[in-house]
Amino acid sequence: MKKIDIDKIYKILKKESANFRVPVVDLIDLQTNDPSKVLLGTILSARTKDEVTVQASSRLFKKVNKIDDLNKLSVKEVEKLIFPVGFYKTKAKHLKKLPKVLKEKFSGIIPDTVEELVELPGVGRKTANLVVAVGFKKPAVCVDTHVHRISNRWGYVKTKTPFETEMALRKKLPVKYWEKINSLLVAYGQHLCAPISPWCSKCFIIDYCNQIDVKTKR
Repeated sequence: MKKIDIDKIYKILKKESANFRVPVVDLIDLQTNDPSKVLLGTILSARTKDEVTVQASSRLFKKVNKIDDLNKLSVKEVEKLIFPVGFYKTKAKHLKKLPKVLKEKFSGIIPDTVEELVELPGVGRKTANLVVAVGFKKPAVCVDTHVHRISNRWGYVKTKTPFETEMALRKKLPVKYWEKINSLLVAYGQHLCAPISPWCSKCFIIDYCNQIDVKTKR
């Protein structure tokens, strides 16, 4: 079993990720520098390809500059703007409820903690952690399919669910890496460390990977 040197892995990932496409939520943050837009974009991005999220977010942001602007739109209008993101009808309903819940629970201000964000419609732990890390630049461990798969593939954690992975990483991963780990692993997962047949021959951190459960590779 290879030793997982997370300090070296992180350093290499940070350097090499400059050559990768920026994940969609990070792109939204770069373009808007607005936590409310990061929240909206993150909700849209669930179960949706990045290119679809980019286009849907762009259409939505033309009508919605701040969360309260959602009050001016009907559910059908929101549906039309965000289609064809995954589960667009459910997401449209969540977005419609967002201004009311935000006002009632948080005086209209987007909270910056995971515990508070998950009280908003359409926001689970993954979304909440990503908003905290990307939107507010605060330490948070966002575990999506890429983070869950890759950290187990390395052998850094041994978990069965994303929630278990989040809890394991919160205990094991140095806090200084929390904010950027999702962005780095999403880009790495999209370009090299695919779910099926990863590009191990091109991987720049292969020396630190135990390739757990890798059946085929390129």
